[in-house]
This record gives sequence, C-alpha cells and structure tokens, in this order.
Amino acid sequence: MSEKQVDDRKMPEPVGFKILCAVPKVDDKFGDTGLVKPDSQIKIEEHSTVVLFVLKLGPHAYKDAERFPHGGWCKEGDFILVRAYTGTRFRVDGQEFRVINDDQVEAIVDDPRKLSRAV
Repeated sequence: MSEKQVDDRKMPEPVGFKILCAVPKVDDKFGDTGLVKPDSQIKIEEHSTVVLFVLKLGPHAYKDAERFPHGGWCKEGDFILVRAYTGTRFRVDGQEFRVINDDQVEAIVDDPRKLSRAV
C-alpha cells in the first residue's frame, strides 16, 4: 500500500464473493536513474497493474465448496497477481483501489517489487 493510510470509514465493504484490494504505490522514478515519471505514466501504471494487495474478503468469498474444494486462493494481507485492468476501480483520498471477484486471483506474490506488467 502507500505511506498514507486511508480512513476505514471511507472504504466500501465488499459484498458477496467480492474482494477489496489496494493498488500498491507506483514508483515515481524510473529505476535508479533518478528520472521522475510524469503523472500520466504513473496513472497508466496504476490503471494497468497486475499486482494487488488484499484488504478484505466479502462474506461469501471462497465459501462455495464446489468451486473451491481446497479453500480460498488468497487471504487478507496477501499480494496477488490478476489480469491487467481487472476489477472495479475507485479512489479514496487519492489512492486507487479495486473490487474483484474471488475467482479472478491468478497467483499469490511473495515479493511484489520483483514483478511488473509485461508490455
């Protein structure tokens, strides 16, 4: 997530089989070059990210034993890999969040800093 914490009272509550996720903070510089990214580039990277941080599972997420016979694919506090542009996007206090379906999780990520979307 980011250094700035969002007031929980402003966050939507995921319903059904939905998962509330935060978009990790995008680096504002190009690697170790010291060159600052333009705001438009940062917005593109946020919008097309494939790594999300799981904040909260809806009450029915991963409860369908027929679809998820081995249990949930992720839990609160996990970094996950999803397809680019997945989910419903919204911002709270300038930070981007997503609401996704429980079956849109494709992998758990140990270290999200090592991943970036291939273009």
